[in-house]
Formats: sequence, C-alpha cells, structure tokens
Amino acid sequence: MDKFFDNIWVLRATAFILAFLLFFYVKAELTGGGKESTSNNHVDIITDVPLEVYYDSENLIVTGLPETVDVTIEGPMQIVLKTKFQKDFKVFVDLNSLLIGEHRVTIQHENFSDKLNVTIDPEVVDVVIEEKVTQEFRVDPEINNRLFAEGYVLKSMMAEPSKVIVTGAKSIIENISYVKATVSAPEGIKESFTQEANVKVLDSNLNKLDVSIQPETVNVTVEVEEYSRDIPITLRQIGTPQQGVVINELNTDTKTIELFGPKSIIDSLKSLVVEFDVSKVDRSGNYEVDLNLPKGATKLGTDKIIVRANVTKTPTQSDSVDEETDEDQSMDEPNGVDEEIKSE
Repeated sequence: MDKFFDNIWVLRATAFILAFLLFFYVKAELTGGGKESTSNNHVDIITDVPLEVYYDSENLIVTGLPETVDVTIEGPMQIVLKTKFQKDFKVFVDLNSLLIGEHRVTIQHENFSDKLNVTIDPEVVDVVIEEKVTQEFRVDPEINNRLFAEGYVLKSMMAEPSKVIVTGAKSIIENISYVKATVSAPEGIKESFTQEANVKVLDSNLNKLDVSIQPETVNVTVEVEEYSRDIPITLRQIGTPQQGVVINELNTDTKTIELFGPKSIIDSLKSLVVEFDVSKVDRSGNYEVDLNLPKGATKLGTDKIIVRANVTKTPTQSDSVDEETDEDQSMDEPNGVDEEIKSE
C-alpha cells in the first residue's frame, strides 16, 4: 500500500482529480450564489420621467432635449417598489457651464438608493444652446374662399390684436416667413362674423416653428359682401320717332352701373344694355329710364338712370315759331325730368 502511494504517477493523478473536483465545486457554489442574488433582485422601468434642465432660461434657448426619459431600476424589491411609487428622485442635465453652440451631454440622476442599479434611456443627448430672441410680428388672417356661398365674397379681414410677440431661438426667428391666423367655418358663408383663431408661425415651406407666441389666439373679424362689379352702360334706341321729330342724340351721365350676383354670371357680362323708346319723346330734355335686372343677377346698384335726349322737330308754317321757343326752354332746364320711360 505504501509502495502504491510512493509511486509518483499515482500522486500526480490523485492531485489532478482533487483539483478537478475542487474546481467544479467552487464553480457550482459561485453559480448557485449568483442565482440566489439575482432571484432576490427586482427590475422595473419607470416611464415618462420629466427631465429637468438647468440653464439661463431668460437669455438662452435649448433644443434637442427630450421632455421625458425612461428610468430602469434594479435592486431589492422593497426598495424598487418604494422608489417607483414615491418618485422622490430626479433626472436632470446641468447646462449652466456650457457656452452657446452644440454639445453632447449625459443625463444625470440623484436621490436614488445606493442599493439600486439605475439606467436612463436615453443616457446621452445632443443639444444646441442658442441666444433667445423676442420679436413682434403682424398677424395675417386667412380663410378658404371656397367657404363662401355663391355670389358672396370676402370684403375684408382684420385680426385683433393685429400683432403678436414671438420668442424663440435666434436661428428660428430669422427663419420666420409667415404668422397666420386661419379662420374655419361651415360652407355657405353669407354674413360677416368674428371668430377666435390660433396663431401659427411658419417657415417658407409652411412648416410650423417651435416658438412661444403671445397671445396665442386673436379675434378675426370677417366682413362678407355680395359680389359686384361696375358694368358699362350701353344705350340702345328702340321704337319709331313721332312724326315731325328727329332724334339727334341720346346720352347719359351714368357711364357704369354696379351689378350684384354670382361671380361667374357678373363677370360674363360685357355691358348692360338700356333700351330707350324714342316713340315717347316729343321734345329735347331729360328722361328717367327704368333698368331691367339681367338674368342671374341679384340686384342693381340703382334701378333708374337719366337719359338726355336732343331732339329737333320738323318746322311747319303754323308752329315753327312756337317750336323754337319750346326747344329753347327745354335746353335751359337740363336737370329736370320731362318724362319717365321704361326700358323694355
């Protein structure tokens, strides 16, 4: 037996076996201990945690930071649950020591138990620090013209207040192209109205810009009127002059007439033809003529005009002297109305 253990190869083999067994024993202990530690830990995610930002907010603007972050905590269950429900911790970035420009910053945290493993998502963010600029802009109210009823158009729009104060990063303020207040309403607008509208600040591509607006809303007054256009007047002589009467000239001081109605109809009219019945004229003078409303139009600016007739009567031996006297008297009173003639 002693000879067996005195053999060098037996001793080496025995030592190797013992070392092999010891290795797996220790490994098993370590593995078992790790599992026990993990089984005692609890992992939870706290979502939408507000991110606090420390910087000179009166003079600077910071962009690129998320409003909230997700926080993963791992540790003893009791501490994890207490932390999640009490939320007496905070996550933040301190930018007070940074200059204007682009920076990569790490989100920090405090008031967590030292027994917790804390992970923040995102952990690092890229930020831009810029000069804060405040500028006054005029508000441009707008409305979709398709909302107006047939025959009605926009007369004017006015925003109150007419200007707003816009605050933002210098690069954004310099990129402002439009400050608008859009009015919305059901289709078929026929009457004027006032509506509160949100103010939008846009760039040249009509993208909304991230700025502060004071006030954020304005009152927009929309004035609506019927569509109208001034149409030239054309006099047309109808009828047959009385015997012995010669019509030298017909004219009127009213050169145009305002005509109301649907735009497509009013714009298609080149002139308003006024028919003058000369069969009712026996002397020179002013005649009042009724106007007829064209088909499709809704109303006229005035329904009568004055037509001035210059007439010569064929003289006879019996009344030539009286005729000349009548003509002179008629021409001496150009502003009177001798007779009303209805346009056919």
